[in-house]
Amino acid sequence: MCKQIPKFVKWAGGKGQLLEQFEPLFPKKFKRYIEPFVGSGAVFFHIIQNYKPKEIILSDINEELINAYQIIKTDVERLIVELKQHREYHIAEGKKYYLTIRATNPKDLPSLEMAARFIYLNKTCFNGLYRVNMKGGFNVPMGSYKNPDIVQEEKLRIVSELLKNVKIKVMSFEKVLNLAKKDDFIYFDPPYQPLKNKKSFTTYTKGAFLENEQRLLEKIFGKLDKKGCFVMLSNSDTKFIKDLYAKYNMHFVKARRMINCNGDKRGKINEVVVTNYKVSKWNIYKHTKN
Repeated sequence: MCKQIPKFVKWAGGKGQLLEQFEPLFPKKFKRYIEPFVGSGAVFFHIIQNYKPKEIILSDINEELINAYQIIKTDVERLIVELKQHREYHIAEGKKYYLTIRATNPKDLPSLEMAARFIYLNKTCFNGLYRVNMKGGFNVPMGSYKNPDIVQEEKLRIVSELLKNVKIKVMSFEKVLNLAKKDDFIYFDPPYQPLKNKKSFTTYTKGAFLENEQRLLEKIFGKLDKKGCFVMLSNSDTKFIKDLYAKYNMHFVKARRMINCNGDKRGKINEVVVTNYKVSKWNIYKHTKN
């Protein structure tokens, strides 16, 4: 049974909705868990509560996101106080306050205030989307929420407890090769290859994730395979991705697009899940019947 996922941010491509479909695809035994594109951490929260690996390493190239994880881990009570202040000012001033905080350069802030700003903007911006321009500036407009849930005290405390023994790093995905060992489980959830004629959110850092980055990721996938790691990757159901990973095991899941300016267009689409290990068809069948 999947336990509740206490994710603290909304993230483009978050995997909370797919965990039931993912469960039969996970390796059943592994030593450590490494997630180089951690995002909202839905898969991590599932793994730590249901598999209890010996060690967990979470990383992302997004410095603000990783800083938020680190502050939740080490200083959650003071973070809650900061978020309560944001809530009070947001209620009093609304859009004026949002634009003031958005215009603040996070690099000018202490780590605690940077984390509070990051979470505040995530809870109050349009659709919870994190997007930056080419200069690295957050540029998402304010959402039209009547009562945004800015301070989630109990959820943040649960996340803090789960992160207690987790290693958290700002790191580009290719550096996972320096960390991974035989029998580790590595899950990749990169910015997706855009679907034809569809907009794709690949700019959650100031560097875009394009075909060259996808090809580099496939090479890293292959090197981890040769190391004896269990490797799993999610991406778009496109010819490019299916050709790129053609020699591996390919599975398909149904995902609901959660971020779209038109709510009527948030329909279900196929996504590809690639593994370098075989998955029992009986496990998949049994899980879908339960």
